Amino acid sequence: MNKKDLVAKLAEDAGTTKKDAEAVLNSFMDTVGEVLAKGDKISLVGFGTFETSERSARKGRNPQTGKEIDIPAKTLPKFKAGKSLKDKVNQ
Repeated sequence: MNKKDLVAKLAEDAGTTKKDAEAVLNSFMDTVGEVLAKGDKISLVGFGTFETSERSARKGRNPQTGKEIDIPAKTLPKFKAGKSLKDKVNQ
């Protein structure tokens, strides 16, 4: 399912227009990004938790040349599914 399909499904289920459903979905995605960028997390009980994790700096190797390179530290988004979502997927 891509974004267009998701918007259509949300509009159908909510009894609203695709335009309104897309606006809500875009707002949700923007908000999640903004909250995670601040270092906070979002918990949706039963659905899951959006948070960030830190990856420390490390040494790597260029597979083409074999030369050692430094890979900088970075912050990555992470999602942990909640019990209700896990149960629904495993039905």
